[in-house]
Amino acid sequence: MSTDEEFTGPRWRRWLLNRFVLVPGVLVALAAGWNAWVVTHNHGIVEGRVVDAKGNPVEGAEVKLWVFNFTTFAEGPTTRSRADGSFEFTENPSHNIQLSAEKPGVGRSPRIPLRLYFRSEDVIVSEPLRLSSAS
Repeated sequence: MSTDEEFTGPRWRRWLLNRFVLVPGVLVALAAGWNAWVVTHNHGIVEGRVVDAKGNPVEGAEVKLWVFNFTTFAEGPTTRSRADGSFEFTENPSHNIQLSAEKPGVGRSPRIPLRLYFRSEDVIVSEPLRLSSAS
């Protein structure tokens, strides 16, 4: 049984709110939104900071980007941290990477794994790479 309300109102409204139109329409909108996000955030930029054991910025630390290569992580490009401890990689080609940092006399950080949602996703690493001397 159906109510009279289902058959009242404009025909286009009933057609548009039909589940066979509404569900695919929502899926298409989600896919379009995701693709727009990917296109505007796929420059391969990886940014972060390097700090010492006390949390102070470290200038001149060598930061390495490790890229997953089918079975293992291969060492990729390197960069140096700036005076404020910040670093930046451009043109990251992967979605599965690791970061590490080292400076003689200060220490080294463990490798930090990063899983990105898509290749070359721009990312700002929330936790700094913390250098500590080996015990």
